[in-house]
Amino acid sequence: MSRIGKLPVNLPAGVTVEVLSGNVVKVKGPLGELTQKVDPDITVAVEGNEIKFTRPTDQPRHRSMHGLYRALVNNMVIGVSQGFSIKQEFVGVGYRVEAQGQMVTMSVGYSHSIQILLPKEVSAETPQVKKGENPVLILKSADKQLVGQVAAKIRSFRKPEPYKGKGIKYAGEQLRRKAGKTASAK
Repeated sequence: MSRIGKLPVNLPAGVTVEVLSGNVVKVKGPLGELTQKVDPDITVAVEGNEIKFTRPTDQPRHRSMHGLYRALVNNMVIGVSQGFSIKQEFVGVGYRVEAQGQMVTMSVGYSHSIQILLPKEVSAETPQVKKGENPVLILKSADKQLVGQVAAKIRSFRKPEPYKGKGIKYAGEQLRRKAGKTASAK
């Protein structure tokens, strides 16, 4: 058995799950509603306040899908009950970020500012920071995959470079720093 797949998904208070036709799992909670199509070979059963997943055989394909769909549904349950958030820091002289509704405006060292329109499921906020601290962008959503994709897209505009560490990085991310050129003594 898959170690992840055989674990049941516990449902917190206020979260409801239903398995629709076509093996589609629909999770509804206080922060929203998410759906996920599950492979027809994997059986999904809602028993009380637990969701259990079973597979028909021990083939590698079934074993991998067993753990995958259990993890995806678990992330959906956590998302609609608690939500997910990603914090990004803008490191560099003159780097700024501002969120107004679904529009995020960034100034990251180019001759122009970059504007990105967020999906309606993702909310953004830019808390005030003290002078001398790096600007911060916090992305929140019930959908873990979507908030991760949006954060990766924002990071792709200016990835952190290894010499000075300038760029857009995730909070708590450890960057591999390189030593710069040194003057040779003759």
